[in-house]
Amino acid sequence: MTQDWDEVSFVISSNYRVAVLQRLAEGPATPSQVAEDADISISHVSRALGRLQERELVELLVSEDRRKGRVYGITDEGTAIWETIEAENLL
Repeated sequence: MTQDWDEVSFVISSNYRVAVLQRLAEGPATPSQVAEDADISISHVSRALGRLQERELVELLVSEDRRKGRVYGITDEGTAIWETIEAENLL
């Protein structure tokens, strides 16, 4: 359980990570779609995606070799963390 709370804390400590995870909880998206939907810059989205991917909360759904049209999705762990954030009203 401590692991989950560490992840929750990691996500909610950044408005950008929250926005990215919230958007991906709705369905897979490219970084530019996330940026547009969440109304944040693509650079913030890219940085947040990288950090969330390091923690296995999101994953790249296409080949690593692909430079354009990269689609990201939320992992099962990411979904569980997002559900905890919503259930505990931590937004």
